[in-house]
Formats: sequence, structure tokens, C-alpha cells
Amino acid sequence: MNGSMRVLPGAKYTVHEIEAPSGTKIREYVSPAGNIFAVAWDGPVMPDLRQTLGNYFDRYTAAAAGRQAGRRQIEVREPDFVVQARGHMRAFSGTAYLPQALPEGVAPEELR
Repeated sequence: MNGSMRVLPGAKYTVHEIEAPSGTKIREYVSPAGNIFAVAWDGPVMPDLRQTLGNYFDRYTAAAAGRQAGRRQIEVREPDFVVQARGHMRAFSGTAYLPQALPEGVAPEELR
């Protein structure tokens, strides 16, 4: 992503925040075991979702293709994979997480 990174430690998880040269921030939520269980983004440019979602990108595009997208948002909600993306020019944001991998006591609403 060619950005600058800072690490924000927490009690339940650590956040790796990457700021891309475009100004978009991507946050990786990392469990105490070292596994990424969620990502979130916001900024003026949509991040490269293939890079951001990694191995889950193909599942996202397949699931999104079969759903009616809202004018400015799309939501993919499967039992083991959730993505919520929204935005318009110069204001994009979203979250993606694995419900079964959320650390105990972590609610999806915390992932921003």
C-alpha cells in the first residue's frame, strides 16, 4: 500500500493503521493470537479491495454480484464473512470481518 503504519495496542486486540498516500486509512484488527479478524477503511479513495480483503476478495465479488446494491452502499452478510462498503466520490468507508474470529467481548460495531 506504500503508506505509513502505526500500531495501536488495545486490551482485546491490536489495530494496525495504514495511511496510504491518497489519504485513505486502512485498519487491520489483529487478535492476541496474531490473526487478522477484521479490516476497516475510510478516506477519499476506495482502497484496493483485492489487497485489503486478500483471500476473501473473490468471495466478496461473487456474493456482491448476486445482490442488489444500494445507490451508495453494498452489504454482504454470510455466516462466516461480512462486508459493508459505502461511499461516494471523496468519501469512502467500509468494514469486513469474520464473525467466528471476533475475540471474546468484541462487537462488530467497534470495528470502524
